[in-house]
Parts: sequence; structure tokens; C-alpha cells
Amino acid sequence: MGAEVMHDARVEHLSVDVRASLRLFAFYLANGTIDVELLDGFDYRSAVFHSGSSLEQVFAIYGNVLQVDEVGMVLNDGDAQYRVAQWIRACCDPGYRVEPPFEAWETELHL
Repeated sequence: MGAEVMHDARVEHLSVDVRASLRLFAFYLANGTIDVELLDGFDYRSAVFHSGSSLEQVFAIYGNVLQVDEVGMVLNDGDAQYRVAQWIRACCDPGYRVEPPFEAWETELHL
């Protein structure tokens, strides 16, 4: 069958709310406006976008922290964005300490 991807109607898609949250997260990240209070004065974009691994970690944290209810509604977009902002701040500011410290599940990179 080659490289063709077949659509299977039984496969669930991300809910509209999750897709909207993901889109807005990417928009804020690219514009340098993720949690403007915590990251005030830090133009983090060069630090995040300089390597794929930094950007990969940002999206891993966001996806790992994001919670969705049984009908697909996002429950904690602000919390997920804040944890990402903490990780970014720690990368840009060696004196900053993440509180509470990240747990392994928050930063895990899933394959």
C-alpha cells in the first residue's frame, strides 16, 4: 500500500476544544506571549526555536500537563501553559527555580 494513509472512521480525532487550545498555545509561543507575567523581559523565542529539542520539550510539557474531560473539554490550559513558561524561564534565567519542581511525567518525551 506504499505511503498512503487510510482514514479509518473508527479512529477518534482530538476534540475541537483540544485543537483550539493547541492552536492558541502555538500562536502565543511563536509570538513570545506565553505567560507574559512570568516571562516579562525575556524574549525566549531564540532559546526555544534554536533547536528542535527545546521546542520538542515545550510541546511535551504542554501535552503532558494538559487535562481533558470525558467529552473533550480542556480543563487546565492555563496550568499547562504556566508549566511551559516555568521551563522556558529556567532555560533563560539560571537563577530561577521552578516551584514545584517538575515531576518526571511532566517532562517525559513520548515516542
